[in-house]
Amino acid sequence: MKKSGITNLPLHYGKAPRWLFNRMVKLAREITLIMVEEFGLEAFLKRIADPFWFQSFGCVLGFDWHSSGVTTTVCGALKEGLKDIENEIGIFIAGGKGSVSRKTPEEITIKNSSKVRTEKLIYASKIVAKVDNTAIQDGFQLYQHNFVFTRDGDWAVIQQGMNPVSRYARRYHWISLSVKSFTDEPHEAICCDIKKERVLNMVARESQKARQNVVVLSSEKPEKLIKEIKIMQRLNLPRHHYIDVRDINPDRLFKIFLKTYEKRPKDFEDLLCLQGVGPKTIRALSLISELIYGQTPSYQDPARYTFAHGGKDGHPYPVNREVYDRSINILGKSIQKSKAERSEKAKALERLFRFYSESRNSFKPDH
Repeated sequence: MKKSGITNLPLHYGKAPRWLFNRMVKLAREITLIMVEEFGLEAFLKRIADPFWFQSFGCVLGFDWHSSGVTTTVCGALKEGLKDIENEIGIFIAGGKGSVSRKTPEEITIKNSSKVRTEKLIYASKIVAKVDNTAIQDGFQLYQHNFVFTRDGDWAVIQQGMNPVSRYARRYHWISLSVKSFTDEPHEAICCDIKKERVLNMVARESQKARQNVVVLSSEKPEKLIKEIKIMQRLNLPRHHYIDVRDINPDRLFKIFLKTYEKRPKDFEDLLCLQGVGPKTIRALSLISELIYGQTPSYQDPARYTFAHGGKDGHPYPVNREVYDRSINILGKSIQKSKAERSEKAKALERLFRFYSESRNSFKPDH
């Protein structure tokens, strides 16, 4: 993943105005129909999983380019716009913000006809959430999870976490087409304006040995693990242990360690899936692993992408013309091929294309 610029993404509370959201629903529906017809289901998933395209989509729909709310509002508008034509076009959207995200497995079951495929989709939804909340410990608590899947069984996930202290958001993009392992560099992108100095990242490639050691330790007797934690709490650990080991309560972890000892997970993914295994369990095991085996996990923040194309006036940075062209060409092509009457959708797309052409002619980048 490549860094492509920085822009602030502050948390904006409240809701999109009804007049705006209703129009976002209509335009999101029409753009999706055109894209699926022109490029197919797989191409649609790839673009949704592309952080730049997703943010551009939000800008086209008229939402604030710099607000964290673009994630929840765009996903909500897309879900609402497609709800009555999902079977027709072969795209299904489950989940949402807050309590709605917890209904994702139920919605997948209702929307998908294949029982075998349903189980795989539900598993994917659960494990990606577990990875971003537990295997990556970056201080952002997930509060929004949208699971997009096609009739072919391919899927993409857009989920967002919030840091209540800094009041900034972090968005996580996944797509099944590029996931070879749920626990080894699985993300399509992680977007945030804040890149932290130290983040426990157990799904980094550099953490492979640490993952293996953690699995071995999870099968040890709980008494041994608790003893090691208490020893660590009396030591001065290296600086990169950014979380004070004294915050970990060994007695509370005993039941979890007993469960891992009895289940004996075969790999790190299997360990993550065990009920009750959360951030503190993984953190404790990674610290014990480093102390015993000397194998340090990755503490590099995995965030790479930021959120916006930029602006023609260079704020927050010059427009990425290649990415912008790709987004606009998709929409321009749809206008040229449209045989429908000049509906609100076609007029909106035409205005966008005209605005882009004028902006491109007037904007001269610094390079």
